[in-house]
Parts: sequence; C-alpha cells; structure tokens
Amino acid sequence: MKFKSIFTSLSILFCLLLPGCSQQEESIRLGFIDPLSGPFANVGEHVLRELQLFVDDVNQRGGVLDGVKFEILPIDGKGNPQESLIAFRQLVDQNIKFLVQGNSSAVAGALSEAVAKHNQRNPGNAMVYLNYGAVDPVLTNDRCNFWHFRFDADSDMKMEALTNMMASDSAIKKVYLINQDYSFGHAVSKASKSMLNKKRPDIEIVGDDLHPLAKIKDFSPYISKIRASGADSVITGNWGADLALLVKAASEAGLDVSFYTQYAGIVGALSAMGDAAADRVKQVTMWHVNAGGEESDKLTQAYRDKFPEAGDDLFFLSLKHAIEMLVLAIQTSNSTDPLTVAKALENVRYTGPTGDVWMRTDNHQLMQPLYVSTFKKSGDEGVEFDVERMGIGPMTDSITRAEDTVLSTTCDMLRPI
Repeated sequence: MKFKSIFTSLSILFCLLLPGCSQQEESIRLGFIDPLSGPFANVGEHVLRELQLFVDDVNQRGGVLDGVKFEILPIDGKGNPQESLIAFRQLVDQNIKFLVQGNSSAVAGALSEAVAKHNQRNPGNAMVYLNYGAVDPVLTNDRCNFWHFRFDADSDMKMEALTNMMASDSAIKKVYLINQDYSFGHAVSKASKSMLNKKRPDIEIVGDDLHPLAKIKDFSPYISKIRASGADSVITGNWGADLALLVKAASEAGLDVSFYTQYAGIVGALSAMGDAAADRVKQVTMWHVNAGGEESDKLTQAYRDKFPEAGDDLFFLSLKHAIEMLVLAIQTSNSTDPLTVAKALENVRYTGPTGDVWMRTDNHQLMQPLYVSTFKKSGDEGVEFDVERMGIGPMTDSITRAEDTVLSTTCDMLRPI
C-alpha cells in the first residue's frame, strides 16, 4: 500500500507538470442553462430530455477515458440573459468545465461574452461553451470567441437554404416578415430581405413586424395585418410559444398563407397548428424525423422509447453532434482540460445520421447538411413518422450539402497561447 501511495503521488506530480494532463475524474459534469420555467419552459424541458438521451448513450458505451461518465447539471436560466448569467456564476463556483445552452441568442450572446472574460481572468478554471441552438450569425462572426462552439447552422445559413427554395417557386409574389424583437429575430428579417431581393427582386416584402419576445398572448392583430397586406407567404423565426400562438391564430382566422419557419417542428408547435399545418407550414432544419436512413430512424425511435410519456419528438440533432464531438475531442486529446479539449474540438470531423459534419476552425461553426421540409399528412410518401402523434410529419423538399452552406465570416478569433 505504501508503494502504491508513493506511485500515485508521483503520478499526480508528473501529471501536473504536463500541459493538458488531467487527473481521472469520477464524472464529467455538463452545465445546462435553459428556461425550465416561464413561457419557454416546455422547450427547455424538451431539450433537457434530448441531452439526457445522448449523454446516456455515451455512458452506456463506457463513457470516455477508460470509464469516466457524463452527468448533467441543469439550472433554470428562465430564458433571460441576466438570470442566465447568475446561473453561469453557479456553474463557475462548482468548477464546471463544459456549458450547454442554445435557447435564445440574446442569452447566448451574454453567456459567450461571460465565458470569454471568465476564462481570460481564470485560465485554471476555464469553461468550454457548447451552443446547440442559438443561431444569431454574429456569434460566429463579429462576436466570435475561442471558447464558443456552435453546433446548429446559423440563421443566415438556414435562410440561404430556405430562400433558395422560395426563389424557385414562381407562385410566391408577396412575403410578410414577422419575428421576435431581439438579435435573432432581427437577423432573420435582415437576411430574408437581402436574400430575396438578390434571388427574386420581383417578390414584394409587404410587412416587416418585430414583436416583444414571449409577451404576446393574442396574435390576431398581426394576422389581420398579414391578411390586409395580401401576402401569400410568411417568413418567421419565431419559436416556442410565440410560434405556436402565431400559427394557431392564423389557423383560427382561416388565413391562407404558407409559413416558412425554422422551428415548426419543435415541441408544442405542431400541436398548436393542428391540421392547418399540412401542406402549408415549411421548415429549414439540420435534420427532421423523416430525414431517412437506418441511423436516422433509430434515433427517432430511441427518443420515443426513452420518453414515451412526453409525446413529443427529437428535434435538435445538434445536441448529438455536440456530445459526440466533445467525446472525440476528449478521447483524441486524452484530457478533460478545457483548453486542450477546445483545441482538439476545432478539428473534429465525424459521420453522423445525416453524413459528414465538421467544425470550422476559423469561427467554430459546425458545417452540416440542411433540410427544407413541408408538413404532410401521415401516409404521404416520405412521411413515416408523424410529429407529436398529430398525424402530420415533415417531408423533405430539398437537401443542401454541408459544403454548400459555407458562408464568409468576419470572425477575427484571438486564441489562447
């Protein structure tokens, strides 16, 4: 026992002398900050279930570094930047090395800045930020930083794919824009106008509304404006209750327009839309339940089997990308040291359910295929799985290859030495 103690002490001392070397840990804790109360609580709780699915899968495969398992530490950020920063300080106090968040770009902007400042001041207690769904382009452009990695496509990348489809539809003449009044909503509005003007200058933008985030309970006044405008199509980046209430109001008013969205397939949205979503509601996503292929179908079924009582469906494939690529970064670097892992994560490439995905080194934006789909009745060709047992599911209209989603970046990233 004495010799074992001496050997262990020498091993610890030797490890401390090597950069990037870390002691074997009992577990790797993932701090999770998203709204678990308030109007977007259903989305936050849904994402937490998805994260648990992917973490449990890794743990059942044996974890990382010869048996170290992941565990999740969820904290309610309430969908608010200030509350989320308080949650971040709680994670710092507990020496959490990896942060997962993605619900709201306003929150993401605050957290990205906080993580960068904290790591600069406390290099021995650094944290890596894994963003699964906050898609404001600025986060990997002017406000990029070394510690932030985004695993969803940004809104400009999504709007590129969506407006390509819209530009090919000669029936579209008038488009109404309605978005939440914060950074992401502004980004969707700006990209929609710029891209449509370039691709189809004959399309008229007949409205451009920005409304308070999570404050509107009755969207009927907005629906009246859309009807009066003569729009045949609506582009919205709304998500959560704001999207569900918007589409529900349109359905109740009998508004006959097509909705082009990014989050129609997220929890609760389709239930609110009902049958009115069929043939009229479209979405651009990194994946959907009917993307097709054995691995994709198994993923859809795995979520349903694990959470049958939830009655919802997997949406954020970006969470799987984040966890799998984190695992690869830890394994290849043989470390859980945040700086070492972040450097490894910059160069990770792997094959997921939709094919090859990889991290851009210059701005830490994941590159992956993008799907545009239309909600159709179950039984239609290409609709094997419905969403939320509503008898309606997404059918793929087009797929944009990962390499075709690469956009220029203004990121000028400062890297730690």
